[in-house]
Amino acid sequence: MIEVFKALGNPARLQIMRWLKDPEAHFGEYEPIADRRSVGVCVTHIQAKAGLAQSTVSSYMSTLERAGLVRPTRVGKWTHYRRDEERVAQLAREIGTSL
Repeated sequence: MIEVFKALGNPARLQIMRWLKDPEAHFGEYEPIADRRSVGVCVTHIQAKAGLAQSTVSSYMSTLERAGLVRPTRVGKWTHYRRDEERVAQLAREIGTSL
């Protein structure tokens, strides 16, 4: 759980997790490369919305992935990310019982 708290302790990563909760609402202005619900949001769209450097967004997404909060999917040369809702729900239960 420490990795999760570290990952979510960064305001930009926390915001990305909020955006990924409802990708259609938050990334609707970007033309999807693949189905957002099944494979997630293209990292280039996350970068554009966040206004951060590509290397920063890649690092942030790797941190969220290591914490088990997102799942990557390759579509051609692009990586797409979606929340791991099962893991997020599990973490919510663990926090509720352990804190």
